[in-house]
Amino acid sequence: MAAQAAEVEGAQAKTEGLNPLWLQVKNGETGTTQSNGSFHASLINTYDPGLIQARPSWIAPALALALFGMILVFAVFSLVNGAAKLEKGFSGVEVLRWPKVDIVIHWLMAIPCLLLIVTGLALLSGRFVFGDYLGAEGVGALAGIAKPVHDYMAVPFSIFAILAMLRWMKHNIPARYDLKWFLVVGGYLNFGPFKGKHPDSGFSNAGEKLWFWCFTLFGLALIGSGAVMLFPEYINPSRTASLTAIMIHGASAIILTGFTVVHIFMATVLSEGGFRSMVTGYCDENWAKQHHNVWYDELKAKGNIEYREA
Repeated sequence: MAAQAAEVEGAQAKTEGLNPLWLQVKNGETGTTQSNGSFHASLINTYDPGLIQARPSWIAPALALALFGMILVFAVFSLVNGAAKLEKGFSGVEVLRWPKVDIVIHWLMAIPCLLLIVTGLALLSGRFVFGDYLGAEGVGALAGIAKPVHDYMAVPFSIFAILAMLRWMKHNIPARYDLKWFLVVGGYLNFGPFKGKHPDSGFSNAGEKLWFWCFTLFGLALIGSGAVMLFPEYINPSRTASLTAIMIHGASAIILTGFTVVHIFMATVLSEGGFRSMVTGYCDENWAKQHHNVWYDELKAKGNIEYREA
């Protein structure tokens, strides 16, 4: 009898153009699930199709462009412009700029950040960037390697990025003289009316402040959206929320990747003597006077400068 009833029901469903499952729904039948999520009673998890289309249409190529495009632009700029030299050369005397704890925080944040950029590129834009060279199987294998690295590196990056935001916020409060820094491009240009200009700067110059606040804003967006993607069993997002998190994550990654390339070039190539301060904690005194004169003068007025011989 049960088999005959099922056969009749199936025939009726076919006649009405319905799948037997939807016929059961139409008849008010209920099922069971082991899910404890807030959406377990929803038969269909709806979402905006545009959220899926955005990933391959513009997020993936934009991330690749942010990385490789900015590297190319600043590599050419560095060759044409050269570094911002110290006008008076190295003094041989160094001034304490970064405490050791800040150096540790920086590198425990920076190393995972670089790994996240590389693995994120493989995951989000792997098919777009490497598809012609590796093929579908190669891109899949690359993603298989990148996925666990990306997931594990997200944790130390998030922790030390938030610590950096909290510790360095006091150095990045906007000041009136920051506008003048932008008007002469920070004195980093070696040609035209900009050459030899050294605008006032505090502990952080205006460009570093812009980088910090972009990093803070989009970094928190990156961390928050990443948490939705990494811990769905605890956050329990809807399908739309999950896709929105992917979009926010990708867009934030694009912006931060571009800024990170600029930050690296500015610190290592375009500022003579600038990189050593984030390695040793000390900067040359002439570098401090030329690039961060307001900070240096304030320390000197208070008698708080800690010197050491280079």
